[in-house]
Amino acid sequence: MTPPLLDHAAIAARIPHAGRMCLLDRVIAWDEDGIVCESDGHRTDYRDRRRDGPHPLVRDGALPATAAIEYAAQAMALHGALIGERAATAAGAAVDEPARGFLAGLRSVRLGCRWIPSSGPSLTIRARRFAGDSVQVLYDFDVEAAGPIAAGRAVVILDAGRRTGQ
Repeated sequence: MTPPLLDHAAIAARIPHAGRMCLLDRVIAWDEDGIVCESDGHRTDYRDRRRDGPHPLVRDGALPATAAIEYAAQAMALHGALIGERAATAAGAAVDEPARGFLAGLRSVRLGCRWIPSSGPSLTIRARRFAGDSVQVLYDFDVEAAGPIAAGRAVVILDAGRRTGQ
């Protein structure tokens, strides 16, 4: 994978998740097939001016392991935006706003715990694209910290109407 590291601000500029809902802090590596990101926002000792207030997915003081799916979905959205930017640049075209997508389905989701630990290492989020076209994209994903948190397969449907101006 090529490692053009991106920070939180660069990520937030490329995905539709705004404010506290932009959960990714940095890109470690990415290529045409996948992306590896990290996040620290799950830790109780994490203080960051970008995120005023509590973690948006915490309930009753704890972050459920199912929230890892949102981290993975944001990594997938970022991966799609980066691929689109690379293709536009290679074609000598202007970089358009990336096509938005929505998570249409999950398969084979496995949770390694009930709650994401609020201390310990950064979350590592991996999304690997294994099939897709201009309508839908399929990804395998996994999220881990000190051990596995969640893994599975996702179907992302791209918003064709938005891309064509409909």
